[in-house]
Amino acid sequence: MKTMIALAVAGTAFATTAQADVPRWVYSDSNSHYLDYKTDLSEARRELRSDLARANDQADRVDAWAEYRREVADAQHDFEKEMAERGITVTRRPSVSVEPY
Repeated sequence: MKTMIALAVAGTAFATTAQADVPRWVYSDSNSHYLDYKTDLSEARRELRSDLARANDQADRVDAWAEYRREVADAQHDFEKEMAERGITVTRRPSVSVEPY
């Protein structure tokens, strides 16, 4: 248990350091491009839920997930492009996952 907590804390410290050079406003609601990004993700989740509810077979579910991944990638690309046009390099927001051992 202590090992898992230590790994999570170390990962969080690394993630914070990696994003230290990105201005705070980039990931705030005062940034209209970030709001667009969040809206696109929300819409993609709603469409996924709808598509999965209408899915009749495994192929429909696979198609729904593929479409969701495309929409998320497109939203990420658009956000990164808008920030790059403003001189800010945005990398994927870091995440930490702890695997059971």
